[in-house]
Amino acid sequence: MSTDQPATAAGGAGPRRPDARFMLSHPAHLFSLGFGTGLSSFAPGTVGTLFGWASYLVLNLYLTVTGWAVLICAGVLGGIWLCGFTSRKLGDSDPGAVVWDEIVAFWIVLLLITPTGFGAQFVAFVIFRFFDAVKPPPIRYFDRTFKGGLGIMLDDLVAAFCTLLVIALWRSI
Repeated sequence: MSTDQPATAAGGAGPRRPDARFMLSHPAHLFSLGFGTGLSSFAPGTVGTLFGWASYLVLNLYLTVTGWAVLICAGVLGGIWLCGFTSRKLGDSDPGAVVWDEIVAFWIVLLLITPTGFGAQFVAFVIFRFFDAVKPPPIRYFDRTFKGGLGIMLDDLVAAFCTLLVIALWRSI
């Protein structure tokens, strides 16, 4: 498949789900599709978030807070381009298979609630997935208003903020 043309369903009937061949056709697709986790046929956003959780646990063994800040800033800024590029190639403004946004947003949540145990991380995961999947206000506003790579990244960053807000309120009670 050429990386110059959007991936479409047979007969050019619109966007299609990417496959491993598409993912490996450009490094941006590898990242934006969460190293393959976005290819899951069942709940790719959830699978991508689980990958974000697992990768956080591994990377946290090696990164300082400063290292995390650099990685997250690069992940957000680079993610705007990565996710936008892949979505354009897929011919879909916000493909479900693009999960880089979930990965980076959940890194932020985990970084800001650490140190915590598995139980608190699981609660954060459930809250984040709720906000990302349901998209209640204000997340829905950002999802509908901003398009392209910025829109793909921004609604998940707002979902991360909402998750952190709920956790902060929960801890204050």
